[in-house]
Amino acid sequence: MNNQNNGYIIEMRGIVKIFPGVKALRNVDFLLKPGEIRGLVGKNGAGKSTLVNILTGIYPKDGGLIFFNNEEIDAMTSTIARQLGITCVHQHSQLIAPLSIAENVFCGDMPVNKLGIIDWRKVNQLAETHLRELGLNIDVTRKVEGLSVAESQILEIAKAMFANAKVIVLDEATAPLPKNEVEMLFDFVRKQRDTGVAFIYISHYLEEVFELCDTVTILRDGEKIGDYDIKELDQPELIRLISGAAVERFKHTGRNLDGKVVLEVSGLSRAGEYSNLNLTLKKGEIIGLTGLEGCGKDTFARGLFGLEHLGTGSVKIEGKNFKAKDPRDALDQGVAYLPRDRHGYGIFGLRPIYENISLPILRELINKVGLINHPKENQLVNQMVGKLNIKASSVNQQVQFLSGGNQQKTVFAKLVSIKPKVLLLDEPTQGVDVQAKVEIMRIIDQLAQEGAAVVVISEEIHELLDMCDRILVMYQGKIIKEFLTHDKNTSVENILRAVEGSN
Repeated sequence: MNNQNNGYIIEMRGIVKIFPGVKALRNVDFLLKPGEIRGLVGKNGAGKSTLVNILTGIYPKDGGLIFFNNEEIDAMTSTIARQLGITCVHQHSQLIAPLSIAENVFCGDMPVNKLGIIDWRKVNQLAETHLRELGLNIDVTRKVEGLSVAESQILEIAKAMFANAKVIVLDEATAPLPKNEVEMLFDFVRKQRDTGVAFIYISHYLEEVFELCDTVTILRDGEKIGDYDIKELDQPELIRLISGAAVERFKHTGRNLDGKVVLEVSGLSRAGEYSNLNLTLKKGEIIGLTGLEGCGKDTFARGLFGLEHLGTGSVKIEGKNFKAKDPRDALDQGVAYLPRDRHGYGIFGLRPIYENISLPILRELINKVGLINHPKENQLVNQMVGKLNIKASSVNQQVQFLSGGNQQKTVFAKLVSIKPKVLLLDEPTQGVDVQAKVEIMRIIDQLAQEGAAVVVISEEIHELLDMCDRILVMYQGKIIKEFLTHDKNTSVENILRAVEGSN
């Protein structure tokens, strides 16, 4: 069936998708023109991923029509999508780290000679030529594992374009990126947009939607709210359209701290990472730790949690010398860590909620005969689910099927269950929608009120100002500036200047 020539490369009409007990998409229309960057936004669970999965052939549609260049695609499959030039670049790289850039570019379709043997010279020459045509001058013999995250994402897009991609979905593509690498990715996307490639940009970072996109489609609870030119909106209005109501901004209010020092770091140094770090953290206090990627803030947190070598110097928890040989040792001494990559290190997606929450304290749940005390476990899990407002069908639901915000709350529940003295949170609001961000910030504030000493590691300056008592800026491995968040002279601009190394 031919659709009338209307200038759209993608036209999805009346799309319906039903999962057991859930109508995930209700008669959704989605339109995309060649050379357009269209944002696709909505809360976790709004239907964004479902719509894209139907477009890329991962899910079959239960109703509606799909047209590509005005030709109806009756039953979209991943093979057909790939043949048409529809592809998706995910938040987590799909590249094979031990292989070279050239090997990844041609993986599964290596050029061969007359004897059927891979022609390595041709592999490298073609990869170099293709990348140069896209404006990338890079050594194609480099291993992918040596690339920055931004370079890996750019290579994913380039690889898609070598396969003649005409529509590229960027699904939370900047979530793992440090801020200074986001613009590198955006510049590359704009250049490809100008050649006629169309992009669908899914992100919870609304500032980036305004910076990159030409247009935006908003979904809420499986229904389309509307299509807008990005110039028609401002951020508060977009948040209102996404949420169905204005989202109240969270703002931490200062409180009197009892003066008890929980964490004390003196002269901590590690070659090539940080030097002479000194800081104190009081019971119930929330401090922010920020700086450019590679400034040392992330390795400092991982070192405290026993994931990496901590270095030389003194660290004390409640006056006792602290050093963790591994994460279990850190947990036993009252230090808990929420990793930036919740999928890789924070959750067991295939396991139910209750197992994820109780895992860190299983030893405390074992009865006298060596079996898990299930009534005690159920009581703890249900208490955590209620306290953190985790929304799920039951505690038996697999964590992978929760929304991003509820997955993050499940990681928090794991940490809260051990009643930590020091809580290290690395980008705690990453990859969740605006409403979930506010809920998570409230959870962090509540944990501090209950006595935890909290370190929030983040590049989201606005969020640090809203939730912290103090913000420490690291630059080239040193803490160079401290800001009191309730000081009238503290501003985003002043903090950003410090982040860049200026006074």
